[in-house]
Amino acid sequence: MIRFLNAYFPARTLFLGISEAFLVTLAFMAATFARLGTSEASLMLNYEQGFLKILVVSVVFIMCMYYFDLYDSIVLSNRREVVTRLVQVLGTVCILLAVLYYAIPNLQLGRGIFLIGLVMVSLVLFAWRRLFLAVNTLPQFADRALILGDGPLAQPLIAEIESRPELGMRIAGQLRQLENGNGHHANLTEPEQFDQLTRQVETFRADRLIVAMGDRRGRLPVEALLRLKSKGLRIQDGAEAYETITGKVPIESLRLSWLLFSPGFQVSRPLVIYKRIFSFLISLVCLILASPLMLLVAIAIRLDSRGPAIFKQQRIGEGGKAFTLFKFRTMVEGADRDDNHRPAEITDNRFTRVGRWLRRARIDELPQLFNILRGDMYFVGPRPFVPNQEQECLDKIPFYRQRWAVKPGATGWAQVNRGYCATIEDNTEKLAYDLFYIKNISIGLDLLILFKTIKILLLGKGSR
Repeated sequence: MIRFLNAYFPARTLFLGISEAFLVTLAFMAATFARLGTSEASLMLNYEQGFLKILVVSVVFIMCMYYFDLYDSIVLSNRREVVTRLVQVLGTVCILLAVLYYAIPNLQLGRGIFLIGLVMVSLVLFAWRRLFLAVNTLPQFADRALILGDGPLAQPLIAEIESRPELGMRIAGQLRQLENGNGHHANLTEPEQFDQLTRQVETFRADRLIVAMGDRRGRLPVEALLRLKSKGLRIQDGAEAYETITGKVPIESLRLSWLLFSPGFQVSRPLVIYKRIFSFLISLVCLILASPLMLLVAIAIRLDSRGPAIFKQQRIGEGGKAFTLFKFRTMVEGADRDDNHRPAEITDNRFTRVGRWLRRARIDELPQLFNILRGDMYFVGPRPFVPNQEQECLDKIPFYRQRWAVKPGATGWAQVNRGYCATIEDNTEKLAYDLFYIKNISIGLDLLILFKTIKILLLGKGSR
């Protein structure tokens, strides 16, 4: 895993994206030489902004491949889905470039070059993806991981690794606990612990050992693990491995000491100032640009159903303090008058005709720009809930209060990774993502979340 923008990405997926950007660029350069010949192609590339034109095409290709989830772990290992989405990418690229060339004619690559390049890119990408899929699933090219322990994190960690071959790991085996020579679970001396672990590592031919023990007091073979580490074996904590692989904190095995002593969970003063200034300026610009649309939406809401255009609701923010959230009203007037705020369902009869469309397009969120402008929220942060939902989560989900360590946001790490949440189980997983964000909060992670948010808005994912 490679850490970038305070998030973790599989090295193989990053390599795939970089290599495909290179292949697309190379294919269109080859198409330029095939169409124009060596001398004219060199002239075009050097003196007619040829490199810039090809770079624009490559960026559009990679962006479309990202937006069609071709780097998503579920799609990567599905050959039929990869082929289908690659065809969709080719069609979308043609449409986007046609619009771009109409708006900026000087960026046009030329029909002959583009058609030849498109054919070459199609052949190269299909062949490269097929080769990547074949190599990615070969066990001999993956690190062999030995799991030590049978704590609550062990099985989720094993399942996650086994379902994602792009991680470059495979489970070689699981050592639930150390035994003495007679097969009994006894207290072993340090030399016996080292010998036992060494035999298991050699038996499973492990490249790394992941510690996923539940209760470690008096059971963790620290000296033996240190000796194995000095011999070149990679020793990794289960919680750390789970966090880097999934992008969320392991709630199942979280300990207060880990929250206290782990890096992160501390927002610096400069970062607070940045988030406030950034949120204020961007919300002000967005309000100015979106004001005509917001006016039209308000009129449509008033014409469609009885009641105000703006819906006001109490939400819980930083430090557990309540504030008033603004949204466009999408439900019939008085839908939650009894303060029993039921989560929205896909087929919810409380929606108005205009409201259903507003929620699908996420336009109902636009009035939250006023909340961001006046400092109730940031652009990026944990999603705020209504008081009764917050209290229920606080009563049933451990460490839930930690979400209140930062101001809430209009979008966040949980929203771009988890989608809509309706149950306690959903919100438990959402908390795991929120804690990851609070632990790794940074400018880079905020920018990554905003980038992912744009993708979700354009594709309309997760709305209700």
